[in-house]
Amino acid sequence: MLASARGFWARHRRKILVSLGVAGVGYAAYRFYDARRAQLVRVQQLRAMEERTAEDLVKNQLQAHFEKVKRICDTTTLPLAMHHLSDKITSELDISKLTDKLRRGKVDSSALTPKEKYDTWEEIKIKSFTKTVSSMWAMTLLSLYVRVQVTILGRHLYLDIARGTNGAQLQTESDTFSENGHKSFLAMADYLVTDKITAFITQMQRAATEVLKEKQLKDQMNMDQVLQTVLQILDTFMGLCQDNSWINYLVPENPPVYAQLMAVSSSGFDDSSLLNDFRKLDQLMSETRIVLASDDFRNIMERSLRKIAEVVVEDLGVQIVTPGLGLPLATLLPKVGHLSSPLLEVPNKNKHIQIIRSMPEVELFYTFLYANMPPET
Repeated sequence: MLASARGFWARHRRKILVSLGVAGVGYAAYRFYDARRAQLVRVQQLRAMEERTAEDLVKNQLQAHFEKVKRICDTTTLPLAMHHLSDKITSELDISKLTDKLRRGKVDSSALTPKEKYDTWEEIKIKSFTKTVSSMWAMTLLSLYVRVQVTILGRHLYLDIARGTNGAQLQTESDTFSENGHKSFLAMADYLVTDKITAFITQMQRAATEVLKEKQLKDQMNMDQVLQTVLQILDTFMGLCQDNSWINYLVPENPPVYAQLMAVSSSGFDDSSLLNDFRKLDQLMSETRIVLASDDFRNIMERSLRKIAEVVVEDLGVQIVTPGLGLPLATLLPKVGHLSSPLLEVPNKNKHIQIIRSMPEVELFYTFLYANMPPET
């Protein structure tokens, strides 16, 4: 047996040694490969961790910047626009001189002719409804419009990340635009008050005159009739604004030129360094106009206006002992005119703005808007 084993070893020794050598080299190669593979896995894990950390840092910067823009909007842009709006509407639709005129006519019957008395009452009728419906439309549209602006800004910041912008570059570009372009963009919310308020009120007054021309001061009006009257004035106003021309009350035809004029008026000089911001502003305002002209925005605008009209008329009904029976129109007019005040309160005290923000269809609209912005122009 031993001799046989020795013979086998003698005959096959070379093959056995070669086989053992190959197996040893293979095992060593496998151990080297396994070590290298483990090292590569560790490197990849470290890189992935570093990328996640960098991505989280950029996302945190993005979130902080977006919250800063939102705070500016909530604490400065909309409150300032509402304050200016309240001043303008109160001033342009003031009926105190008309009511004083009627009081003088009561004291001295010769102070007013019958026609003058009738014309004064008619003017009070038109202005009372115009004041409240103008406040309703402007408050609702400003609230929705400013939210569109914030959503568009948030989307652009998100796209900066999606396009692979590194954190440092994003922070530099975003901060620069925040200081200049964001302010100009958000300041567009004041355009209605600073440039278009008189034209807007005139158009609303035309609508109110058309709807109210058949309504006599002695006519009894209950709350359902008041609501229908308000809705008819809104519908008539929108009908007068053909081809979405109502957007021109909110959005300048040439935003960069308007922003340049505002910059010059506020600083006193023309800063050419803002040209890049104006280009970005033009893009953002083009997107804003596309959103405002969309059927989806028209839908939430109409729903919001109807909801606010119902709330306002409900509040009016609380002031009346028999809202179902109603009151003569002449008796209702002072109450109708006073409905504009709560509509124009600052946002944090304005229940109507809070109602609009909490409407499910409004929230859904802005969610879809953020996820699916209109194409860049």
